[in-house]
Amino acid sequence: MASQSAGILMYRKKEELEVLLVHPGGPFFARKDLGSWSIPKGIYVSGEDALDAAKREFEEETGFKPEGDFIALKPVKLKSGKEVKAWACEGDLDASAIVSNSFDIEWPPRSGKRQTFPEVDKAGWFGLQVATQKMNERQIPFLEELKSLLKL
Repeated sequence: MASQSAGILMYRKKEELEVLLVHPGGPFFARKDLGSWSIPKGIYVSGEDALDAAKREFEEETGFKPEGDFIALKPVKLKSGKEVKAWACEGDLDASAIVSNSFDIEWPPRSGKRQTFPEVDKAGWFGLQVATQKMNERQIPFLEELKSLLKL
């Protein structure tokens, strides 16, 4: 069975609608930008409430607890087969102040040395046009649905 993820698409209304995206930490994404950003999300297990998991993952990846009204979005499937469930939530936070949990991997490969990296190395607020360029293409339907729901 393919794994499942849950996440939060936080948005705010400034001069234009902006969404919060995060960039994965670690050596594999260090030099990647376009197509690499994502909503804050993570894997959850069967039997766990997906919205609770989405809130937990958002907090683990940003250091901020999402609050407010959560609007369920249609799930998307990634190339890996993983299903991502997401909820939109209006909010605001200082993207430069995020604090992410970390993970350990052997780096460089086959070196026998372990290094620690943040799960998320940066976050940013982006208008929908820029967000569409920056985020994983399989997550773009979340932006399109949010735009439709907000009647923009």
